[in-house]
Amino acid sequence: MNSIINLGLWQIAAAYIFVIILLFIVKIKGIPREKEILISSIRMTLQLILTGYILLYIFDNSHPLYTILIIVIMEVFAIYNVFKRVKLDLSMNIKKIIALSMASGTILSVLYFILVVINLSPWYEPRYFIPLTGMLIGNSMTGISLGVSRLVDGIHKEKHLIESALMLGATPKMATKEIVDKAFDSAILPTINSMVGMGIVFLPGMMTGQILSGASPITAIEYQIAIMLGILGSVSLTSAIFVQLGYKTFFNEDSQLILEEESN
Repeated sequence: MNSIINLGLWQIAAAYIFVIILLFIVKIKGIPREKEILISSIRMTLQLILTGYILLYIFDNSHPLYTILIIVIMEVFAIYNVFKRVKLDLSMNIKKIIALSMASGTILSVLYFILVVINLSPWYEPRYFIPLTGMLIGNSMTGISLGVSRLVDGIHKEKHLIESALMLGATPKMATKEIVDKAFDSAILPTINSMVGMGIVFLPGMMTGQILSGASPITAIEYQIAIMLGILGSVSLTSAIFVQLGYKTFFNEDSQLILEEESN
């Protein structure tokens, strides 16, 4: 039996009991998160409803310009969210590197995945292109956020060690190598950890969605393996571009550390 179970309004409303339970728990524990939980729940609902109607129109009116526009919007919001997630002062130069890394890393990964791995035809078919691209961009956003935080925080905390290394003749690349490597490791670690537990500890969202829609578990597994490898590649490429270019923004042309300029 492959029929899809459609959820009614009352069933969706029933799911909000989990929000009420969470509100009750944080209230009992004295955690001041009630407003944030309510806002995030309402915002999530409205955003998904709006997205659903937009996608319905785009799916029924497939056109490359619509697909490209959606991808551009995704990239802009992803980059903006990286800036918001990183609770540190960022210079304009490093913000440019974040934007460059996100755009170049994800677009290259998406094009390879769509054209080579999936072999989608036409390439702009929104029913495939938009959801798959969203997963790659979303995971890359999370990865690069962690990488940015680790790199910026690490360079500030290790300021004296970096300056000592520079005084002994080390290049900026040599002086920050350990920090850069740790930042890259932080960026890719969540993706690696999710891959370890996938299929045994939990069934990922894409696979679950396909199974619920009636697809064969084997087909769902094939797509999930492909998309997870695509996510791994996108996160790795995006983060690698960032850390290799990002550390340079902390040095001037004379290879001197310029942390005092790191302010908004």
